[in-house]
Amino acid sequence: MPRAQTGAVKAEEATDTLVSWAGWLKRHEASTGKLGTVGWCFGGGWSLNASIATPVDATVIYYGRVTREAADLKKLKGPVLGHFGTQDKFINREMVSGFEAELAKAGKTDVTIHWYDADHAFANPSSARYDDADAKLSWDRTTTFFKENLG
Repeated sequence: MPRAQTGAVKAEEATDTLVSWAGWLKRHEASTGKLGTVGWCFGGGWSLNASIATPVDATVIYYGRVTREAADLKKLKGPVLGHFGTQDKFINREMVSGFEAELAKAGKTDVTIHWYDADHAFANPSSARYDDADAKLSWDRTTTFFKENLG
């Protein structure tokens, strides 16, 4: 997603939209009442944001911005699964280590972080940095995580 588009997102409006859709999905007649979030890159950060804004049962983050304080992370209800690339220059070990430290401060222990010898966007098949093996492995881990936590 181009920076002009991501920069134009109004956080308050986006959060309200996500909370509204989450509520609608939980109440839908075909729903079990359980809900998970998942996103890649910009959407990975928003997967976390949505899970902080409204209770969900599982959160998956693919190389998304995870710079959040413990006070925010205390609001997480369900477990968190993260996928990150060791070659990523922005969503790097320093950022993710800070995230893990803030999660620990928040008392959140049901967190699994996976690192792949890959770059940012390794699971995006339209990216030159796509890594087929790591994309498949991360997706297998994601679907297993959702099955375990959403039923």
